[in-house]
Amino acid sequence: MYILYQKVLFTTRLTVSPSSSQFFKGDFVSLSCEEDDSSAGWTLRRNTSKRQRTQCGDGWGTSAGSSCNINNAYPIDSGVYWCESREGPISNMVNLTVTGHMTIQHVSRSDEGLYKCDISGHGESPSSWITVTGKPTTTTSTTTSTNMPPTSALPPSSTTLHLVIRVVCHLVVFCPYFISTLLLVSLYQHRAKANAEQRMSEDYDDIAAVTSEHQF
Repeated sequence: MYILYQKVLFTTRLTVSPSSSQFFKGDFVSLSCEEDDSSAGWTLRRNTSKRQRTQCGDGWGTSAGSSCNINNAYPIDSGVYWCESREGPISNMVNLTVTGHMTIQHVSRSDEGLYKCDISGHGESPSSWITVTGKPTTTTSTTTSTNMPPTSALPPSSTTLHLVIRVVCHLVVFCPYFISTLLLVSLYQHRAKANAEQRMSEDYDDIAAVTSEHQF
């Protein structure tokens, strides 16, 4: 029995995906009992601060074959996990810690260092080193500034052409109004002249008529 126990112990192990021992609240965690002999009938169990030796599906996790999925991890899921067979032997034990969420605004190099959580009723979590890396540069802004330089940076010839185009556009818009105004003024002057000539002709006829009357 001792030899059988050692064989099962070393051929079956508990794996965690993602490969980590610390998770944030709400993370997805998958635990699998990897085995060479599927007939061993492994069951995933855990010990937490609230309950002991509970198996997957008994108030926590969703069983999926030889795996157990925790869709939304909570601090209460922190504890020791292992695989256990019907014969009694167990796999390696994995200590998982689920922590809260922390957001760091305007991250800089000074934020690098060791971080840990102080969980009420559970104590402190293991420390994790946070590394700050540079933000990758994008080529969008560079391409835009290269292909579309500001007006002040345009070559002299381009600036002159731009001004000429603007002047032509203004002329195209202004000329019809200017021409129509000239036509209206010319038409008004022509009518005024015609009216004046008509009045002079009428006055001349009146004078001629009066002269004729005196002669008779």
